[in-house]
Amino acid sequence: MTLKLTPLDKLSGLVFAAQMILAGNTAINGPTGPIPTHFTLSGQPDGWSDRTELALMIAGMATLGLLLSGGLGLAAARAEEDGDTRRRRGLKAAQAVILIAFVGIAGLTVALSLGGVGDRADGPGTMMAVFGLLLAAIGALLGRVGPNPWVGVKTPWAYKSRTAWDRSNRLAGRLWFFGGIGAIALSTVIPQPLGLQALFVFVIASALLAVFESWRVWRTDPDRQPF
Repeated sequence: MTLKLTPLDKLSGLVFAAQMILAGNTAINGPTGPIPTHFTLSGQPDGWSDRTELALMIAGMATLGLLLSGGLGLAAARAEEDGDTRRRRGLKAAQAVILIAFVGIAGLTVALSLGGVGDRADGPGTMMAVFGLLLAAIGALLGRVGPNPWVGVKTPWAYKSRTAWDRSNRLAGRLWFFGGIGAIALSTVIPQPLGLQALFVFVIASALLAVFESWRVWRTDPDRQPF
């Protein structure tokens, strides 16, 4: 197989390389005192580390993101070589989800730990808006993700029915997209930390609903595979 990098492959490499550079800079030039690295559902710090541990955390996320993104990109290239256009599009959508998710999580980690967002009065509202943006971006792509081991509604029923996979991921994508837009709109008016906590409950509830949808569709799909 001839390896040909797509623009998304190149963007992923650049982004995760930038995260590794950030990790190195944090280890060398980061604050010398305790840095908040763990936060409660109300957005308040309840765990601290030194700059070396924070740098390792950022580097670890970058490494994992690069491995997952690279794996999906390689799988997409194989699908293209096999002439499976639908699978290739689904895998590239999954690769984009990985990139958005890891960049968002890394960016929020840096903003909370080094930017002092968690210590500000509007910190929970800012976190709610950022999580909402992340949800909306992932939701916009989730319905296009094809079957893969890393991204999507990965239930046994979804793997046994392509219809169940498509419908459950489409449902999750729509819920997350509109829920994310709603979170952004409400982040400045809803009392905090109630808004931030409600967003986490929504994410869990919507994920459970998508799991149920995968089972429901599999059960009625005449083309489903048996267990």
